[in-house]
Amino acid sequence: MIKIAVYGKGGIGKSTTVSNISAALSESGVKVMQIGCDPKADSTVLLHDRVNVNTVLDLVRTNKNNFKLEDMVTVGYNGVICVESGGPTPGLGCAGRGIITALEKLKEKGAYEVYKPDVVIYDVLGDVVCGGFSMPMRRGYADKVFIITSGENMAVHAAANIAVAVENFKNRGYAELGGLILNKRNVKNEYDKVEELARDINSKIIGILDRSGIVQQAEALRKTVIEAFPQSDMAKQYKRLAESILRTCGKEISCL
Repeated sequence: MIKIAVYGKGGIGKSTTVSNISAALSESGVKVMQIGCDPKADSTVLLHDRVNVNTVLDLVRTNKNNFKLEDMVTVGYNGVICVESGGPTPGLGCAGRGIITALEKLKEKGAYEVYKPDVVIYDVLGDVVCGGFSMPMRRGYADKVFIITSGENMAVHAAANIAVAVENFKNRGYAELGGLILNKRNVKNEYDKVEELARDINSKIIGILDRSGIVQQAEALRKTVIEAFPQSDMAKQYKRLAESILRTCGKEISCL
């Protein structure tokens, strides 16, 4: 089982990218579990047609431990297993604690043994990497961390902070940095800025996604690009990225 965590600044297109990666892998026969680690609980919305899904934290609040594994799971596009950690009541509680609770409950209820995913992807809000937000980096969860960034200054700054966190955790046996994913915003010298960041953190750019209106069109349909526009160039870019991520994790696969 390959376990990866994807981090990045809020609004950088992380969940859209992760969902398209999940869809691309699923079409190649890979069984994927996508776990949204964000209080907004919107990581998997492009993978299923449900307006609302049970979040793990909602289930715990409402039922304590009196619920089944299936209650936490929504099976989405092409069999992708979708889970949302959820968050606390606004203004009350710690969002990071919600992530910890969600991952502990998944383990406790045997999610990985029951569903037997080939790939687990944690989609993590990356503006902060303390407490529960660092949970997917820890031993036993993710093996590799990938960071999505554009060339915008705030995105680069957030990516650098996440990379520092990964480096600081390295000696504890936590996940390693697998590389950067450039999600273009068409700012000046964008590739050069992200390439410089990659050099600074001793990493590399493992995938590049163009800025394209096709992505927004697919989102308006509440679908991934892979599902809505399978013949588009953007679908091919997501498939190449999925291949690159798995190759970085030591597994060769063809998505195209």
